[in-house]
Amino acid sequence: MGGLSALSVLFVFLSYAVTTLFIVGFLAKIFKYATTPAPLKIPTTPAPTSRGGVAARLLGELLLFTSLFRGNKWTWIGGYLFHFALALVLLRHLRYFLVPVPELVSFATEVGIWAGVLLPITAIYLFLRRVLVDRLKYISTGADYFVLILIGLIAITGLVMKFSFRADITSVKEFMVSLISLSPVNIPMDPVFILHLTLVLVLMAYFPFSKLIHMGGVFFSPSRNQVDNSRDVRHVNPWAKR
Repeated sequence: MGGLSALSVLFVFLSYAVTTLFIVGFLAKIFKYATTPAPLKIPTTPAPTSRGGVAARLLGELLLFTSLFRGNKWTWIGGYLFHFALALVLLRHLRYFLVPVPELVSFATEVGIWAGVLLPITAIYLFLRRVLVDRLKYISTGADYFVLILIGLIAITGLVMKFSFRADITSVKEFMVSLISLSPVNIPMDPVFILHLTLVLVLMAYFPFSKLIHMGGVFFSPSRNQVDNSRDVRHVNPWAKR
C-alpha cells in the first residue's frame, strides 16, 4: 500500500478487518442457528400445516412483518417504514461499489434520497416509542437505543453530505471501488465522509453480536419455521436420535 497516507492505511485496514468480521460473524451465527436442535414442536398458532405454508409464512414475516402487524399497528408502521427506507438506502449505495451501475440501482438512486430522509425520522420515532411507551421501555436495553442512535447518525451524516457539505462523489466512489478491487487508493479527506464511514464500520462490526442478526435468524425460529402437524407426525427430540 505504498503511496497511501497514514489515515488511508488505517481505514483500508479497518474496512477489510470489519468486513471479514461481519461476514465470518454472520455466517457463524447462522451456522449455530441451523445446527441447534429444536427439541419441542412449538409453532405459534395459527400455524401452517404444510411446508409450502411455512415458506409462505416466512416470506410474509420477511416482506410484510405479519406478526408485528398483528401485535401493534403503530410499531408496525414505524418498523416497516424504517426497514423499507433502510433497504432502499442500501440499494442506492451499491452505485458506489459497482461498475457499471445496474439499472435497478440507478432507478433507486433518486428514490433512495427520500428514503434517506425518511430513515432518521423513523429511527427517531422508534427511539421515542421505546422511551415514552412504558411496556416498550420496560423491555428495552441500552443495546436497543444504541442501534437506533447509530443508524440515525449514519443517515444524518449521509444527508449532510448530500445537502450541505457535499462530498466529492467521484473520489468517494474511486476509494470504494479500489477497496473492492483490492488496489486501495487514498481516502477522500472529507471530515463528514470519514465520520460517516467510521459509523458504518462500527455498525458492521457490531452487527453479528447484536439483535440485528434477526435479519438471518428469522428463518431459524422454531415458532415460525415448524409445520403444525404434531397430531399427524411424532416430533422426536433430536438428542434422542443419538
